[in-house]
Amino acid sequence: MQPVRHENGGGSQVVPKGCGPLIPPLSDTLRPLRQQVFERVRAAGLIARVKVAKDLGVSPASVTTSTSELIEAGLIEEVFLPRDPETGRGRPAVSLGVRASAHHVAGMRLSDREHTAVVADFAGRMIASDTIPRRPGAMDLQTLLDASETLLDRVCAKAGIARETLSAVGLGVPGFVDRDGGLVLWSPVLSERASPLGAAAAARFGLPVHVDNDANLVTLAELWFGAGRKLSDFAVVTIEHGVGMGFVLNHRIYRGAQGLGMELGHTKVQLDGALCRCGQRGCLEAYIADYALAREATTALNWTHKESQSIGVLLESLYDHAKAGNTAARSIFRRAGRYLAVGLANVVNLFDPELIILSGERMRYDYLYAADTLSEMEALMLNTGRPAPRIEIHAWGDLLWAHGAAALALSAVTESLLVPVREIAAQ
Repeated sequence: MQPVRHENGGGSQVVPKGCGPLIPPLSDTLRPLRQQVFERVRAAGLIARVKVAKDLGVSPASVTTSTSELIEAGLIEEVFLPRDPETGRGRPAVSLGVRASAHHVAGMRLSDREHTAVVADFAGRMIASDTIPRRPGAMDLQTLLDASETLLDRVCAKAGIARETLSAVGLGVPGFVDRDGGLVLWSPVLSERASPLGAAAAARFGLPVHVDNDANLVTLAELWFGAGRKLSDFAVVTIEHGVGMGFVLNHRIYRGAQGLGMELGHTKVQLDGALCRCGQRGCLEAYIADYALAREATTALNWTHKESQSIGVLLESLYDHAKAGNTAARSIFRRAGRYLAVGLANVVNLFDPELIILSGERMRYDYLYAADTLSEMEALMLNTGRPAPRIEIHAWGDLLWAHGAAALALSAVTESLLVPVREIAAQ
């Protein structure tokens, strides 16, 4: 296969940014060398063979063998970088890059408010996105599949590719998800429990489908494209219509023994407390999610006449009142912030992450994470004399979740191509 020369009209090289976890050299040697080489190339965007060998701590000959196999399989390609523009001397440098056109995947997030989707190439670059609104309330499985198929066809049309050419689809929903079995045990977007969403979507789309909890998707988006690429351990707490959490341990998503761990929103903070949408009482989510704030506002501010308004409109009104100095409105956010401090302190005490990312549209409501909320978190942490972890606020829109779904699909495709079947079964 001939090396591919990448140039633009101005003659300067546009270097891909790369995607995926930036795992330190020599820290992850259990996976097949071919997979390590591929993921090192994808993470770097463009990288020389000698740098790959140095990063992985293996011989240049081993890297040459692996890269030859990957080039022959059409997964990576050689890229000629231009000569030094100052001197015009020397042979063009040859680097390795992922062959972006080798595979395409779609990522979709099905949420309480709207459904979003992206299409990404094999190098992780997003080439199209789309969004469709959804009607309120839980849907039956077939209605949800109808909406999903409509969205998938629309985003593929935008990307200029046929749906059947996709290698995989990543699908995220809120709730309790058995990723390995493709089962949604409970979700506010589905009217039935234990719905076989993965198998049903695969049959409808005619494609491999991988399903996960949407909080894990945000975490994957940060791990592959965002602030978590260089971190071995970090947490993402999502606050929207519900409260979710994803956790990365040693550069990998941690899901628990049955794949249902990290349900921070359903940890109990009050015995026999407020009713949660999961059906239980006293969950953290029942005090800080948007429906909890709306419920408090309706009672505390006597807004029964606003019950017909959407939660989004009601929350905007509540936030405006709080900004204007309304004591009751401010107290609602303050109470939610205190419960959030309890939840974050428990995360720190249990996992000791390097970074906690607070993510979701609701992070626009800064009363939830005001300085006194973070101070209270520190007061509730174990007093070890060490500093609290960094807290970052990422008020991204819904497309971030879809990006994480695309990362889920890319990861699955990569493993199917590069990891022997017996090793996938053992993971």
